[in-house]
Amino acid sequence: MKAWGATVLLTGLLAGTAFADAPAVSVRPLANPAVLRMAAEAAPATQDALRPRPRPEVHVAAAVPMPGDAPSMSFLARPEPGRARAGLLGALFRPKARPQEQLVAAAAVRTRPGAALVQPRRGSVCGDPAIRGETVAPIVSRTRGCGVEAPVTVTAIDGVKLSMAATMDCTTAKALKTWINRGLRPSAGDVVRLEIAGAYVCRGRNNQKGAPVSEHGRGKAVDISGFTLANGKRVTIARDYRREKMIQAAHRAACGIFGTTLGPGSDGYHEDHLHFDTAARRSAYCR
Repeated sequence: MKAWGATVLLTGLLAGTAFADAPAVSVRPLANPAVLRMAAEAAPATQDALRPRPRPEVHVAAAVPMPGDAPSMSFLARPEPGRARAGLLGALFRPKARPQEQLVAAAAVRTRPGAALVQPRRGSVCGDPAIRGETVAPIVSRTRGCGVEAPVTVTAIDGVKLSMAATMDCTTAKALKTWINRGLRPSAGDVVRLEIAGAYVCRGRNNQKGAPVSEHGRGKAVDISGFTLANGKRVTIARDYRREKMIQAAHRAACGIFGTTLGPGSDGYHEDHLHFDTAARRSAYCR
């Protein structure tokens, strides 16, 4: 019994010494040398990957000196990719410069085959450079039916002078020009002057008292008593109508150009002149 107690006591003392010598922190196993060597080799690569990369170097090129320039060095920097793209887009969407405007002189107007060229100039009326004259103020009258809203005073038409300034509207002036070129000149030849017997005047038809207002009172009529040719020959309606076929042909040619055409043999009131007017009719009245 005493021997067993001694054994237990000895065992307890040995156990207490062992526990007293045990370290407070558990001992970690030593690292494997091979693992340490691999980690040391991989460390530089890892640091290179984490280190910020430097910006790409800017390449420069020496500028090519131009002839006559003093020797010097200048550097042209290569543009960065972002700026290059921005410059390209700007060039694509930049508005194109408009071409410089050029003034071109207006072409001359040829009024008829073989006629001289007529350039637009001051002194023309009715928007036609071949009709010469001036625009005058609207004509009003106390007589009902008389007056012209937009009158012009015509002095020459397509190179043919009028013996006196004739007041009419532009419709009548243009019709007279058409008759000169399509009716008178083809029949009589080169005419240089028209003898005007009447144009605007506020009166009754055929100068009859109490008659309706004549187309002369509206600025729509003109009376022609004769004309002069380029060779100096003078022709009158009163003297030459019966024997000069060219006058008769010119008279007939006016039918349709004017609303009303009257002459010798028509009504007894037009034996010494041709009467033309631009009255609105369903069909032309020609006598």
